[in-house]
This record gives sequence, C-alpha cells and structure tokens, in this order.
Amino acid sequence: MSFVAFLINGISLGSVYAIIALGYTMVYGIAKMLNFAHGDVIMIGAYTVLTVLTGLGVNPALAVIIGMAVCTCLGMIIEKVAYKPLRGASSSLAVLITAIGVSYFLQNTALLVFGADTKSFINVIGVPSLSLAGGELTITGTTMVTIAVCIVIMMSLMFFVNKTKPGRAMKAVSEDRGAAQLMGVNVNATISLTFAIGSGLAAVAGVLLCSAYPSLTPYTGAMPGIKAFVAAVFGGIGSIPGAMIGGILLGVIETMGKAYISSQVADAIVFAVLIIVLLVKPTGLFGKNIQEKV
Repeated sequence: MSFVAFLINGISLGSVYAIIALGYTMVYGIAKMLNFAHGDVIMIGAYTVLTVLTGLGVNPALAVIIGMAVCTCLGMIIEKVAYKPLRGASSSLAVLITAIGVSYFLQNTALLVFGADTKSFINVIGVPSLSLAGGELTITGTTMVTIAVCIVIMMSLMFFVNKTKPGRAMKAVSEDRGAAQLMGVNVNATISLTFAIGSGLAAVAGVLLCSAYPSLTPYTGAMPGIKAFVAAVFGGIGSIPGAMIGGILLGVIETMGKAYISSQVADAIVFAVLIIVLLVKPTGLFGKNIQEKV
C-alpha cells in the first residue's frame, strides 16, 4: 500500500504544479512571453488568504475568493506596467530580465510587509480523510480536494478556450496576433484577461500548496514556480492538457524519487528527466512543431 500512497501523494503534488503550469502555458501561448514572476504571485495569494483569515476572521471560502481577486488584479497590473511596454521589443531577453526583476520586487515587498519569519498556514480545506483497505491506506481531504480542483480547472479552461468568445479570441491571438487584430479582436484586453486568469489560478495553487505543506515565507513560491515551468515545458508549453499531464508526471516523479531514491536528489531527478524528454521530443509531450516564416 505504500506505493499507492506515494502515487496518490505524487498526483496531489503534481496537481498543484499543474494549476501553476496552466498560468505559464496560457501566458506563453497567448502573449509569447515567460512570466517568471508567476511563482511569486502564488506567494502573494497565500499571504492574502492567511492575512484575511487571521485578521478579519472571514469564512475560508470567502478568504480564497479575496485572494483570487487580489492576485487577478496583481496579474493585470504586472502585465500593464512591466510587460505591455516591452511587447514590441526586438529581443525576448528584455522581457525575461523584466520578469526576473518583477519576481525579486514581489519577494522583497513581501519581506518588508510580512517579514522573513516562517508563518504557519491555516488549512482551509475542511474535508475529512478517507480510509481504504481496512485503514492501511489513508487519503487526506487536502489530497482529494487538490486533485478534484485540478481536474475541474482544466476542464473549465478547455471549455472556456474552445466554446466562449473570449476563449476563441485567445486562440486567435495565439495563432496570429496581427491577423486577430485586423479581424476586430482586442489584443490588449485578451492578453490582460490571460494574465488575470493565470494569476487567479495562482492564488488557488498557493492555498492548496500551503494547505498541504503549512509553512509560508516570501520565498514559498520560488521553487514551485520553477518546477511548474518545468512541468509546462515537459507537457508542451502552450498546451493546456500538456500542462496538466506534465504537472502530474512531475509530481509523481518527485515523490517517487524522494521515497525510493533520496530526498536530497529528488529535484535533480526531476530536471534530469526533463532533459531526457526534451532530447527525445524537444517540443514536449503535447507540443507542436511550429515553422516560422522568414
């Protein structure tokens, strides 16, 4: 039963990575830029929920909604202030450096506001654990909710992108920004909406992550953000199903590595697997080869 328990824990951790990776893959798919500050938006969302819970004593569901609203606004502000002026930059390096700068800005702002001390996060998921196989296998409520939320989010995003007018506008901008604009699509609003959705999902991921691992610092989102980016590349960046599959596979590989090899080299195993996959399939598991016209 220990293998099954590790597998379920890996799927749960991978579901968190998948939710974060969805933000990466949507922004890259639409705006063709990598928002490396995305991991720190997770941290801001978790701090917001914790502050609202402890300071105002509101209902946990309302606290999560407030956290999502704050992160949604933060994502739109980041896009407006930091990324929009660089949209026509001749080099993608400028966007990359700006993203790193925004990441450090958010981390240091959190240090000034919340301090460097590790804070204990309040588990907002009130679902009881489930015992199976005569008590030999126990699945926590946090694990069940995390997996369910990941599935619901992915299905909702797939429906939104394929069946709604704003979603089809996102697909049009992703295919050809200039042609979409000529056809009447508001490119600026579409990109802002993409950042808003991705940042709102980051708040959900922050709550789920800190509920499973109840400690919070200004650097909480840094490593999960990097691993989620790895998951997005692993699955094929720009692909919503790829982000989910890549995140879950990454979580399972990391958990199994810690359980059966060594917790000290688990991260190295994750990145080694990524290198092997990209050597075999450079576009990722679900990525498509795109030919650029020159």
